[in-house]
This record gives sequence, C-alpha cells and structure tokens, in this order.
Amino acid sequence: MITVETIGRVRRDHFVRQKSIKEIARERGLSRNTVRKILRSGKTELTYERGKASLRQLGSHVEQLEQMLEANRRKGRRERLTLKRMFELLRADGFQGGYDSVRRYGRRWQREHGSGVSTAFVPLRFKPAEAFQFDWSHEIVILGGATTTVKVAHIRLCYSRYFLVIAYLRETQEMVFDAHDRAFRFFSGACVRGIYDNMGTAVDTVFAGKERKFNRRFEQMCSHYLVEPVACTPASGWEKGQVENQVGNIREWLFTPRLRFANRDELNDWLMSDCVRRCAEMRHPEFSDRTLAQVFEEEKTALIPHPGSFDGFHEDHASASKTCLVNFDRNQYSVAAKAARKPVQIRAYAERIVVRLDGEVVADHPRRFGRGQIAYDPWHYLPVLERKPGALRNGAPFENWALPPMLAAVRQRLGKSNDADREFVSILAAVPEAGLSVVEAACGAALEDGVCTSAVVLNHLARQQQPAAIEPVETPATLALSDPPRADCHRYDQLREREDRHGAV
Repeated sequence: MITVETIGRVRRDHFVRQKSIKEIARERGLSRNTVRKILRSGKTELTYERGKASLRQLGSHVEQLEQMLEANRRKGRRERLTLKRMFELLRADGFQGGYDSVRRYGRRWQREHGSGVSTAFVPLRFKPAEAFQFDWSHEIVILGGATTTVKVAHIRLCYSRYFLVIAYLRETQEMVFDAHDRAFRFFSGACVRGIYDNMGTAVDTVFAGKERKFNRRFEQMCSHYLVEPVACTPASGWEKGQVENQVGNIREWLFTPRLRFANRDELNDWLMSDCVRRCAEMRHPEFSDRTLAQVFEEEKTALIPHPGSFDGFHEDHASASKTCLVNFDRNQYSVAAKAARKPVQIRAYAERIVVRLDGEVVADHPRRFGRGQIAYDPWHYLPVLERKPGALRNGAPFENWALPPMLAAVRQRLGKSNDADREFVSILAAVPEAGLSVVEAACGAALEDGVCTSAVVLNHLARQQQPAAIEPVETPATLALSDPPRADCHRYDQLREREDRHGAV
C-alpha cells in the first residue's frame, strides 16, 4: 500500500526537484506506472474502492439472503440474526461459497435499505421533580479481602442530574425497595415519574408499545412514594440515557481501580460521600454556571415529600423443619420451637430475614449471603432444652453461645454434668417471663452470696419481682349493708364505760 509519506516524496521529487519518472521509480523502489498514477491523479492519498461484488458465488441464494435480511430488519434487536448465522443457514441449504461474499452483500444491502436515522436521537429536557431514572450495574470490588461482584443500584434525578449509587450483593426485589427508600431519604423526596427498563423485579408482562403489567409489590411501593412507574421500550436504553451514561462514568470514576473495604456498609458510606462530593464539583450540562448540587437545591423544593419507609419485603412460603430451620436463598435460619414442622411466611428484606407463623414473628435474623450458612438463635431452642437439657453441651445452636457475663459465670460455676445442665436450663427457662436483665441480676446476687444453684437464683429472682397489685372489688348493690360500720374508736370507749358501771352495782 502506498503511504501518504511516499506520495509526498514522489510529488516533491517531480515538481520541485524536476526529476524524471524513471529516476524517481529507481530511487524510490516503485514501478513507473505507480509513479505515473501518483503524479497524474493530483491526490495526496490513494484509496482502494472495491467495485460492485460479483454475485457468481451467491448465485440462486441471493433471493433467499435478501428475504432473511428483510425479515431481520423488522425484528427487535434481540431477535435479529447475525450475518454469520445467515451464512450457516445458507450453507445448510446448499450454498457452496464463503462467508466473505455473504458478509459483503449483507453489509451493502443494510446500507442501502437502512433508515439512515437509527443512530440519531432527540435531546430530552425535564422539569424539576418530573422524573428520575433507575438502573443496575455489576462491579467488582474487594470486601474483607475477597474479590466480590456487587450489584450497584443507580438513581439519577433527570432535572438536576443529582445521583446516588448503592451496592448490594443481590439484584432482587427487596434490594430494589431498599434502594428506592435510601435514595428518597437521601434526596428528601421523590419525583412524579420513575423511568425503568423492563427488569423482572418490576415488570411481570411486556405488552405492545408502552403498556406494561407491573409486579403487585412494585406497584405498592410506587403507590407508597406517589411515583408513577414508566418502563422503556425493550432494547432502547436511550430512553433512560442519563442513567445509562452514568453507569459507564461511575465505573470509571469510582470503581477503577478496584475498591477495597472491610464490609459493604463501609463501601456504601464511601460511595454516598463521594457522590455528594462529585455533585458539588461537577458543572450542570445545561446550567453551566452552576454545579449539580446547586441545581439540586432548586429541584429539592419541588420533590414529593418522603412519606416514611416502605415495608419493602419479598415474601416467600416455606415449612420449618423438625430441627427448627427454614431454607431461604441457599441459607438456613432458625425459628422458634413452636414453628417446627409448620408452614411459615418468610419476609426477606435487604438486610434481614423475618419469619412469621400465623402473623406472629417467630424469627428475626440479620440476612446471610453466600450459600450453605446457618443462622442460629439459641433462645429459639429453649422449650426443647427444658425437655432435653443434655443438648446444652453438644447442640449446634449452643456452640460458642455468647451468654451475658453473669449467666456465663453461673454456667461455669455449675460445671458440666447432667444435674448442672438441668439446673442451668431451669434458670434459662425464667428468661422469657422475667426478662434477661432481671435474670442476670439474680445470677449476680447469687454469685455475691457464693452459692450458685438454680434454687438460689430463682429465690433471688422471686424477691426482685414486685407482686401484682390487687385491684379493689366493687360490692354489688344487693350485698351492700344498710348500716355500714364506722371507723369510730369512741364507740368502744362507751362500751367499756357501760361495763364499768354495771360492775360497780
């Protein structure tokens, strides 16, 4: 290929130094025809333009290829065939040529039949508090020394461009609820409309056009915050272009190089503070004399006031096992013993798991992520311990049980034997009724006395408890005395004087 530099040298040799074509060809190592072509064209760059490709290889398959290209043009982006796939279909129908002829013909056909405006967009403008945009991205960070893929929720106000990002370990519905609550508390309000893609946690069914059937719980959340949900056309990310651009920018600004934090709470605190800092520094694209934070202060007054947190849980149904455990998200959580072998409702929040039995809470655990983990609450197994106190020594829920200091001291003083287990369980059995702090105080009093037995601890516990006040009983009208007694000691003095007079007689 003749480079631009070579063409320049040839032109200068001929027009400035007055060298002949033969001389230039010998010195530059070019053919005479090439030198003539450079000089006669008068151009500073020679480009190769391929002529119209021959259809000899495609032959009778041209019509079939054009039909596939035409059908492809009417399909959605996700359903379209690639030229490579079309080549494979043609080969299956007997085409003997190569992929290159199919590719060249297909590219030329697409250029000729394209609309010419597929990459053009209409700029959008929003009013204060009119809309916000929501999207997810996946980023890689290091949490607690382990490389972790986090799901990052992006929320951006369309007018001020003020934004917030929040990292989660799941991309489930309860995380969507939590992200909205955190964002609306951060913004001190919500917008009239929320613009989303067709994520499965929000949209159940996609109909033609803009019509959607939103998830019932997602609709409840939007109703709580007074937000009207709007879903984009499938594969049309430009309809929420602000947050789509934010995803790429945030990855460059915040997640490159990889962030390192001890846990996700520290990561989210840092992300929030950095979002505030960047919004205070970045100029608004439309109001270049102000920052995003300054425009946000204007928009803030128009936001819908935050009505309080939405009870953002995702409910699932399960059955508790005979070992008082329920399965959720590849982990197990203990429940109160009365829920064993019974159907329960699991309410999954972003940070905790709540289990209910007929409307009563029988478990409340911090949420575990990963898989194969078991979250025990030893107090759930107390009724079982009352029947089987020997399980206190080898029961998995009681392994490394962090007892309050006084209870732990009593446990140590009692020792480890069948009788010691039985006595300690009788002390624990008083906790549900009396309260942990009261029982611990009774244990402290027994330790001060130097006698640690269940009888002594329960005796101290009984002394600490105030007897219930006896309410006065109203006397029925039929039992009321016609001459009620009077509290008058002078009447007894009169009787004594009368007795003295009779004795004197």
